[in-house]
Amino acid sequence: MGEGAASKVNTTERLNALRELMSNPHHNVDAYVVPSEDQHSSEYLADCDARRAFISGFTGSAGCAIITKNDAYMFTDGRYFLQAAEQMDSNWTLMKQGLPDVPTWQDFLHKNLPNNSRIGIDPQLILAADAKTIKEQLAPKASQLVSIPTNLVDLVWASKRPSRPENSVFHLPVEYAGQSSEDKIAGIRKELKEKHKEAEALVVNMLDEVAWLFNLRGSDIAFNPVFFAYAVITHAKSTLYIRPSQLSSSNVEELLKTSHLPPDVEIRPYDSIFEDLKKLSAELKPQGKKILISNKASLAVEDALLSGAGQEKDGGVVQVVRSPVTDAKAIKNAVEVEGFRQCHLRDGAALARYFAWLEEQLEKGVELTESSAADQLELYRSENELFKGLSFPTISSTGPNCAIIHYKPEPETAAVLKKDQMYLCDSGAQYLDGTTDTTRTWHFGEPTAEEKRAFTRVLQGHIAIDTAIVPNGTTGYVIDSFARRALWQDGLDYRHGTGHGVGHFLNVHEGPQGIGMRPTLNETPLKKGMTVSNEPGYYADGRFGIRIEDIVIVQEASTPNNFGDKGYLRFEHVTMSPKQTRLVDPSLLAPWEVKWLDDYHKEVLEKVKPILEKFKDERAVKWLERECRPLKEVHA
Repeated sequence: MGEGAASKVNTTERLNALRELMSNPHHNVDAYVVPSEDQHSSEYLADCDARRAFISGFTGSAGCAIITKNDAYMFTDGRYFLQAAEQMDSNWTLMKQGLPDVPTWQDFLHKNLPNNSRIGIDPQLILAADAKTIKEQLAPKASQLVSIPTNLVDLVWASKRPSRPENSVFHLPVEYAGQSSEDKIAGIRKELKEKHKEAEALVVNMLDEVAWLFNLRGSDIAFNPVFFAYAVITHAKSTLYIRPSQLSSSNVEELLKTSHLPPDVEIRPYDSIFEDLKKLSAELKPQGKKILISNKASLAVEDALLSGAGQEKDGGVVQVVRSPVTDAKAIKNAVEVEGFRQCHLRDGAALARYFAWLEEQLEKGVELTESSAADQLELYRSENELFKGLSFPTISSTGPNCAIIHYKPEPETAAVLKKDQMYLCDSGAQYLDGTTDTTRTWHFGEPTAEEKRAFTRVLQGHIAIDTAIVPNGTTGYVIDSFARRALWQDGLDYRHGTGHGVGHFLNVHEGPQGIGMRPTLNETPLKKGMTVSNEPGYYADGRFGIRIEDIVIVQEASTPNNFGDKGYLRFEHVTMSPKQTRLVDPSLLAPWEVKWLDDYHKEVLEKVKPILEKFKDERAVKWLERECRPLKEVHA
């Protein structure tokens, strides 16, 4: 979600130090790759793992740096073109992935680097699947991908690198999780027996998968209720790898009881995972059994298993699959679905209180910055029941900053909010019963005809997704164009996906489902119980930006017919926050779109007003009543 647009960092000394390490005979590499992710392939990072941000100055959540002896390249997508350009100094060349003739960072290694190149990388930070492909692509050029276990950026960072968090973990009760850890693990074992008959073990490396599987939550990564851990599931036992300091008790029996973990769970030190993987593969190889690893597992995980089995290449004891845990986690149970509904009602009340307050402050001429305004929104959210923190840094942006898709204001540099500019607020919270992520775009003065037309086109795309009915088997890749059709009519578009999955009191970005143009999103059909965001937008660089985002839940649709006996799906929106009708150009809307907007606002008023009345916030009640009026009354 939000990343800050801060001042440029002078990276000359850091790059010089890194190049000196690269040329050290012990390493001897011509290029060094610095991915965004940590050893668990996390999108959001603990400060100690923000290596790419440290070496480049670019803090966006997506990107990969490649440093050669003379040059430095940053590969990122359209969400971050503006931010990366603002944050990086002249040492760096921005590679705008997705534009014509711009290679991916993986392709760059074999297409742009010279023959006989040695390319260094930390094996914990590259996916095993990516490493395999890259090695195959480099072979014809006699180039090599070289694993360097000691991360070179860490050596440059040295004593200034933050320490790794070891915060306490806690149990998420079944009243919120909807299913016990024992049942979840049993489901994974059943999946192994039915679909992977030769598999004896599954390595779980993604942090949100471990947290979900064991009904545990933590706070090692800001805004993400996860903790550093691995897990190995076999048919006989489950092993959780975690630092002992993070557990509430050193007594294992007491810990299993207080955390409601299954009796077959063994607790092992976090740092023992790789040695244990070597032992496990050595034990299973003679039995002809396989160990499954996720397609999000690192090269280091695969190498440990292959080393233990005495193998050099995948194909024997190791099998790479999409993690069955990620698939199970993506489909929310009935308790989780109801939790999403309830937490979004409370969150909608906080948003109503905030926007009513913000409008009043601006009317009075109070000077507010993007940052100070966002602090007030967090305060309102913190007064809600079951609140556990924000789900990402609030994107509170005014005027030109709205066009920076994943902008986050910093207190020192945040712009002052102005009534005559667009205001985009993308924000969310973590609650025990769910995770929220909502974007609304407002104008507290008189919007221009261009702004109103663009907002209406974005709204039409949003409505198109919300009202879509599709057959079972349909992917988010297929329906992405629904959200862009109205924008395309005006020759407009946006450089990000239309929707991402959302975790249940977990990461605000969750796979494998999503709505977008990336081919990988065509691999996962939408299924009942999945959550996904609906967030088309438009961004006029240097002037304004628009995004409208709700969270929707995939549900079964009732249709007059059932061609092919496929069954059909629809979306249930759970986000309850008005969309500014003064920004709408009614002449562009079809009658059915007007009815959808009026019906939505009627629903918001009915569900959110009682919560505001409990807070005795009369200002917010009046604001909500006004903003939920039928469109024809607003434009009478």
